[in-house]
Amino acid sequence: MQSLLRWSVENSTPSTGPQPTTTNKLDPGIIDHILGKPDAQLMKEALTKGLDETQAEDDRLQALDDLEMLVQNIDNANDLKKLGIWQPLHNLLQSSNTSDPLKMQTLWIIGTALQNNPAAQLTYLDLDPLPTLLKSLSPTSNSAETRSRALYALSGLLKLNAAAVQQMGVVGGWSALRVCLEDSEIRVRRKSTFLINTLLLPSSPSQVNLQPNMTLPTSETAPPTIHANSHASMLSDPSSVSTSALTLAAIQYRTEGEEGGSLLDALISALVEPVPFGADGEMEKDVEFQENVVKILYTFATSCNGAFSAVQKRSLWGFLGGIATMQGEENLNFGLTSGEWEELSGAVRS
Repeated sequence: MQSLLRWSVENSTPSTGPQPTTTNKLDPGIIDHILGKPDAQLMKEALTKGLDETQAEDDRLQALDDLEMLVQNIDNANDLKKLGIWQPLHNLLQSSNTSDPLKMQTLWIIGTALQNNPAAQLTYLDLDPLPTLLKSLSPTSNSAETRSRALYALSGLLKLNAAAVQQMGVVGGWSALRVCLEDSEIRVRRKSTFLINTLLLPSSPSQVNLQPNMTLPTSETAPPTIHANSHASMLSDPSSVSTSALTLAAIQYRTEGEEGGSLLDALISALVEPVPFGADGEMEKDVEFQENVVKILYTFATSCNGAFSAVQKRSLWGFLGGIATMQGEENLNFGLTSGEWEELSGAVRS
């Protein structure tokens, strides 16, 4: 601050007298200290430190945490492509030298950058990231926290992104989510079922929170000019956000030789006969997980006009019918309104 004051005095223009012929240059470091470095520079510096294997791991983790904070700003998230950061991030996630904590923090950055950002989704999808993200869900080589954050990143990539959901069937993504239904970490179970329901719900661009200055094309008016912004792909191709039909087909599909039938069968089994969870398998029931599964079943039966098989109906009615006769228990309808509960019960009884 004293250097800035001295520079200001030395280079001020007097009201009278001759004008100075030379000026002293202000140290750029002082300017950075006062005004702060541009976010783009901070992002590059954070990445460089996060990738540097000569740095202490705690310092690398702090640098990656700083980068995650920066990409919470959607403009900064979009700058990841311009700054060439996506590929190094993905490489870090893939590297066999990357420790579990570093992988966890990298997944956190990726997931944050992808949130509600179709431009970032499409950029990252070009790197064929699904196999790596799905591998990060494996409990044999990833901590519970890393698996949880892998689902966060996977959700960011898949939501309102039909192109990514289409690839899920090609790379075994639905089978990976099926395994998540029996994960020992309950957060993984919750997040996987929440994601499935989100992908199953019918959606359209009009339901997406677009920037205020955007309008959607209608049959009465000509399509608006598409600007280079985060949501341009949604506007230019409204079908790009439609994941419901793809997800519906995926959860009903019965893989040859797959134990337990379809993903829908696995969801019903997870509701009716949940695998114990917890460090020692000491927990048997989780209300939030049950609510998520029931919401999937409700969405399937009502919004998607899906039909349960006779075997599925018997299994579900044995569970739902038993719940309906219980008295004085909280969350009796698993988050559904009484009307929604009747709709689901009717679909199971029909």
